[in-house]
Parts: sequence; structure tokens; C-alpha cells
Amino acid sequence: MEDTLLTDWSRAQFALTAMYHWLFVPLTLGLSFIIAIMETIYVKTGNPEWKKITKFWMTLFAINFAIGLATGIIMEFEFGTNWSNYSWIVGDIFGAPLAIEGIMAFFMESTFFAVMFFGWDKVSKKMHLLSTWLVAIGSNLSALWILVANGWMQHPVGMVFNPDTARFEMESFWDVLFNPTAYSKFLHTIGSGYVMGSLFVVGISAWYLLKNRDVVRAKKSIVVGATFGLVTSFFLILSGDESAYSVAQHQPTKLAAMEGLYHGHARAGIVAVGQLNSEKEIGDEKEEFVWSIEIPQALSFLGFQDFNAFVPGINDLVYGNETQGIESAQSKIDKGKIAISALKSYKEAKRLNDTQKAEKALKTFRHYEPYFGYGYLQDPKEIIPPVAMSFYSFHLMVGLGSWFLVLFFLVLYFAMLGKLDDKKMLLHAALWSIPLGYIAGEAGWVVAEVGRQPWAIQGMLPVGMASSQISTTAVQTTFWLFAIIFTVLLIAEVRIMTKQIKLGMEEH
Repeated sequence: MEDTLLTDWSRAQFALTAMYHWLFVPLTLGLSFIIAIMETIYVKTGNPEWKKITKFWMTLFAINFAIGLATGIIMEFEFGTNWSNYSWIVGDIFGAPLAIEGIMAFFMESTFFAVMFFGWDKVSKKMHLLSTWLVAIGSNLSALWILVANGWMQHPVGMVFNPDTARFEMESFWDVLFNPTAYSKFLHTIGSGYVMGSLFVVGISAWYLLKNRDVVRAKKSIVVGATFGLVTSFFLILSGDESAYSVAQHQPTKLAAMEGLYHGHARAGIVAVGQLNSEKEIGDEKEEFVWSIEIPQALSFLGFQDFNAFVPGINDLVYGNETQGIESAQSKIDKGKIAISALKSYKEAKRLNDTQKAEKALKTFRHYEPYFGYGYLQDPKEIIPPVAMSFYSFHLMVGLGSWFLVLFFLVLYFAMLGKLDDKKMLLHAALWSIPLGYIAGEAGWVVAEVGRQPWAIQGMLPVGMASSQISTTAVQTTFWLFAIIFTVLLIAEVRIMTKQIKLGMEEH
């Protein structure tokens, strides 16, 4: 009971840190490129208005960048404080991309950030422009290496388990780097950041138009923001399709939870919108939905690029489906326990210098090694993540993403016609879409991380085996301490940004 409570509080603390961190990161990813585009226009045209526009958005970027650093640093330290078992078992693999991120990408963006922010009129226009682009590239390289690490947790590749040290060790760095789950996750994540940056620029510019302030600069900003947002929205859809395909191939339980699919079948459709039956349990015969609207055969095609493909449901994955060659979770748990027992026998035989027994135990372990992580589970139903949270988060993310695409199109369309000033309702919608962008981003991470429970490393290491053996009280105390600190930082950012926005593009 105490171990479960400790794990739950450790998860809650990491989730708190990650969700606050993601309030800052997407704006950094998206706004950095928008600023670089604006400054490129300034350098190409020589129009001083574009310089003022660039400097205004650069100021808001700097505020967000500076405050966002704190949450990211704390999150990385939590791997050592709250998840030391995880860090010990996979540190050789997980630590490599994080180290590269710090040495290469973070220092790159930090170094050129100083030139970008303080170098106006101190370096040449081209040098300053290069610095701005390098900050944008560096920010996105940081995301690359972090998401390579996260992608490996979702789909572990390029490693081998060392039974003597009980650790996973990297066998192929290139397999880890070019992990299909990692790059699809990277593309989709930076795409969401680009859309968030665009929503921010369009929304704040819409506020200026509603207040009839800085009208010309606001319109110029809106055109850049909406154009960038429209293009990257299509990119987000394409990368989302690739990400969903990766989930279907490597995380079938996540896919089933995302769609609330209990009974697998061929020619499966996607639920466009629906209400889950809260009384539905794994293995019973109750209806999955109270009501739903489905797109026929879309899930089969999305997950397997075949309209007629069989998509396994929750019941298939828990109880097995011999017809489709799906092994039951209980079978995997039983094999996992054999692997754990064989590993213990191997280590005991090594301690006693019994070579023959050690070789036999190691052979047994290697045979059942793919099921090793399952041996720490007690109930077959544990392999299924929280269905309601996964389902509603996924559909909220998709629904909002579709709205953003429509919003950017309408804003750009009326801006090109010169009629945007008259579209007060659309301008208000653009302004209030800023918080919706953050909600969509957070929902995406809920799908990604809650959807892979109970695993810290998919199929290899349950979350309960990854946490540190520390006091639950210590984790609870730091949870509330971080909650207060992060909330203060968020309030500080909003107040500072609001002050700068109210000053206007001329007086920032």
C-alpha cells in the first residue's frame, strides 16, 4: 500500500512539473520561427516597421523563454530524485539524448539568444538574423533530443539487457535516434508548438484590432501568424496520422483506450464524437458508448493503412484472441514471472560459481526476456490505461486542432480581403483560442503519457518498479511546494506579458 501511494505521488509530481513545463515550451517552439520570419522580412525589405514588430514579439518570446527554463530543469532533476530506479536501469540509454540536448542544443539556443536579444545595432543585420534563426533551430533541436528519449520509452529499441548488472545498455545509438516512434512524436510535438505560436500571435494581434491600437502592425503580424499557422496545421494533421500509425503498431492498448474500443473487429471506424458508458467494465457485455458518431473503417486505415484490417480491442488484449494471434495478458504475466525467476537463479548461480546452472538459467531468461516487465504485474487488466481520460483527451485534442485550422483559414482569408476589422466575432474567437491552444497541447500529452500506463518503458518496466524508495511525505511536501512555485511563475509570466502587450508595439 505504501509503495503504491509513493508511486502515485511521484507520478502526480512529475505530471505537475511536465504540464506546467508544457505551458512554456510550445510558445518557445512556435514563436521562435515566427520571429525569425518577421526579421527576415525586415532584412529583405528594410522597412523599419518590421523591425518594431519583430522586437515586440521577441520581447514576449524572451519572457516566456526565461521563465520556462525553471520547470524544465526541475523536471530533469526529478529523474534522479523520484525515479532513481528508472535512471539506474536505463540511464545508459535515456541519459545519452538528454546529455546531447544540454551540450549541443540548449547551449546553442542560449548563446545565440544573447546575440538575438541584446545584439540589435551591435552586430550586422545578417549576423543578427542568423542568430535569430539559430535560436529557433536550437529550440527545436532541444525538443528533438528530449523526444528521442521519450520516444524510446514509448517504443524501446537499440538496447540489450545485461543480467549481471540488471540494466538496459545501449546497443545501437542510431536505432534509438531513428526510432520511428521518436521521429513521429517529434514532428507532431513541434507541429503543435508551431500552431500554438501562431495562435498566440494571431490572438494578441486580434486584441489590438479590437482595441483599435497598432492596427497596421497588428495586421502585418496576423498575416504572418495565420499563414504560418495554416501551413503548420496541415503539417500537424499529417504528423498526427504518422503518430497514430506508430501507436497502432507498438502500443495497441493505447490505441484501444483512445478510441474506447473494447471488442476488436475488422473494418473498425473512428468515433468522431461520443459519450463513453461509465458503467462499462473490461470483459462485460455492456455497450461501449451511450451515443457516438462514427467514421466507418477509418480506424483500420489510420492504424494499419488497410480499410479492412482487424483492430484489437481492450478485451482482445486482456484475454487474448487466438483467431487473430493475440496472446492474453495473463500468459505474458506468467512468462514474465518465469523470466524474473530465471534471472534470480542466474544471479544466485553466479554467486556460487555454478557455471552450468548459470548458463541454463540465462538461457531460460533470454527465452522469456520479452515478457520480463509483465512479470511485475498482478492483474491482466493492469495493462489497460485509464480509458475515459485517454478517450476524451484524444478527442478534445483532435477537435480543437480542427478548429484551429478553420480559424487560421478564416483569419487569413478576411485579412487578404481587407475585411478583418469588421469581423469582431472572429477576432474575439481568435483571442479566446489562445487558451484553447494550451488545452489542446496538454490533452495531447495526457494521451501520450497516460495512454502508455502502466509502463515507464513500454512492455519492459512498470511504473511501480521505476520509482525511488524515498519517503511518501517528502514527495507530497515537494509536490505542493512545486505547485506553489510553478503557479507563481505562471502568474508572473502572465502579468509581465500582459503589461508588455498593454504598452503596445511602439512602447514595449
